Amino acid sequence: MRKKDYEIGFGKPPEISRFKKGKSGNPKGRPKGSKDFGSDLRDVLNAKVTVSENGKSRKVSSQRATLMRLREQALKGNARAIDRMLDLAKAQSFEEGSRETERQLSATEDGILERYADCLIGQTQNGEQDRENSEVEQDDDGRS
Repeated sequence: MRKKDYEIGFGKPPEISRFKKGKSGNPKGRPKGSKDFGSDLRDVLNAKVTVSENGKSRKVSSQRATLMRLREQALKGNARAIDRMLDLAKAQSFEEGSRETERQLSATEDGILERYADCLIGQTQNGEQDRENSEVEQDDDGRS
């Protein structure tokens, strides 16, 4: 009574366990308003926490509080905290340096890039004219 003439395997489940036509495997779908990891992380880092500094309480972001704690540990001589602070400092200075380089290049090299673009445009226009001239010459010879 069973059909044994079709193949069962990866991506080919038995007919009895397949979803019926018009039915979904997830009828309710994805819950509305569910957040991804990036937005959750952003919310957590921006959340305000109370920190006491020099006997005074103030509210700062979780990100800032974490950096303050890391600085504290590094100043106490914790080698891992020192390494982490130096890595963060290097990464930040690299980002600032690359932004500065981009500004210098765009200001300095602008004229050269414009001349290069004009040269390329001129070559393209000349190339089109050369192709048109060669097509006319081929038609005159009787060959195409």
